[in-house]
Amino acid sequence: MKNITIPDSIISEEHRQMIFRRKDMLITLVLFFTLMSIVLLAPWIVPSDPNEVNLKNKNLGPSSEHLLGTDYLGRDMLSRIMIGAHTSLLISFGVVLISLVSGVFLGCMAGYCEGYVDEVISRLIDIFLAFPGIIFVLTVMSVLGTGVINIIIALSIVQWAGYARLMRGQVISVKKNEYVLSAKMIGAGDIRVLLKHIVPNSIAPILILATIDIGHVILSISALSFLGIGLPADIPEWGAMLSAGKAYMRTAPFQTIFPGMAITTFVVIFSILGDGMRDILDPQDKGSDMY
Repeated sequence: MKNITIPDSIISEEHRQMIFRRKDMLITLVLFFTLMSIVLLAPWIVPSDPNEVNLKNKNLGPSSEHLLGTDYLGRDMLSRIMIGAHTSLLISFGVVLISLVSGVFLGCMAGYCEGYVDEVISRLIDIFLAFPGIIFVLTVMSVLGTGVINIIIALSIVQWAGYARLMRGQVISVKKNEYVLSAKMIGAGDIRVLLKHIVPNSIAPILILATIDIGHVILSISALSFLGIGLPADIPEWGAMLSAGKAYMRTAPFQTIFPGMAITTFVVIFSILGDGMRDILDPQDKGSDMY
């Protein structure tokens, strides 16, 4: 039997070298880690209480005291945007993690077991992908109500299907490889084959999708908050800030410009990271549509 090489890790030394050769990835990674450091420390380094109301200072423009100005209640915009980033990323990572784990599990079950199990899970995936996501989220939120946990649950219910479909296709493809068949021939159990051989060699496109999806979830959170059904009013969030600031577009446009820039920046960062990871981890599939 010929020797079969199995990748030791998803990110190899060759992949790391490719990252360092790409200036766009390096710049984006530096920006990403800088912003993530600020976001993680946001509750402790904000200039002032993001919910402190001071009507005497309402609708003030950027100044040395308030670098990004104040909103219609006199609250510091910089503090609210920083805490909003903390909130949005916390929810986004939670949604993507839950969706990824559940999607990978169900996708593995469908792709590996086939037969009746595959048929049931595949039809379930089709139902969730066919139903408009935003309408489904609005329905769930109307039942559960606003709140961080509720919005994570609602978005996770919608997001998992994309991961499951992609993972199912990967498993069906990978399980036909010789090293998987060889592992079965020497007596490896199904769980060992899945965890040791199939999942590690199928997970790269899932991680790429998850990276890009973080930006999409941020947009979804902002959209829900903009509509007034996302998070409670006492939790700073970019979409809610956009919604409140639209009434002051003529007199204080910065109230919508700065939250909009924050949303755009993070979505673009995760999109570039996802595209870069796709080109590095799966160079033969640059133009493919993961959705």
